[in-house]
Amino acid sequence: MVRFVNSWICNQKSTIFNENAPRRNPNILKPCKIVFYATFPRELMPHTVFCVKFKKEMPGLDEPPFDNELGKKVYDNVSQEAWRMWMEHCKMLLNEYRLNPARREDQEVIVKQMELFFFGEGSAKPKEYVPPAEK
Repeated sequence: MVRFVNSWICNQKSTIFNENAPRRNPNILKPCKIVFYATFPRELMPHTVFCVKFKKEMPGLDEPPFDNELGKKVYDNVSQEAWRMWMEHCKMLLNEYRLNPARREDQEVIVKQMELFFFGEGSAKPKEYVPPAEK
């Protein structure tokens, strides 16, 4: 819940709605405070998940990465930070194994590695992999 507070100059006519209230001069203005409360729909609130990679509550992805069961599973269990880690790992896999994301067979390899990375024992780096030299 978010609270917005604005100070306004209010006319004291509001007592007219109460029949028993004494009549006041409508020309007298007094400062008063008007408070607005706003609630945000659930869709606008940040999506949080218990991340399977970090084992703690973290901000989740904005939307499922795929339109299938795996995409839903990733959306419900993977944080934004873990997804960034996967993207870096995936780039390394694409380069080291010379995978082409447009080929069906290579897509299956990437999906299998993703499932291992998030929900298995982890995706192993290729035996020939040499990390880039730090600058």
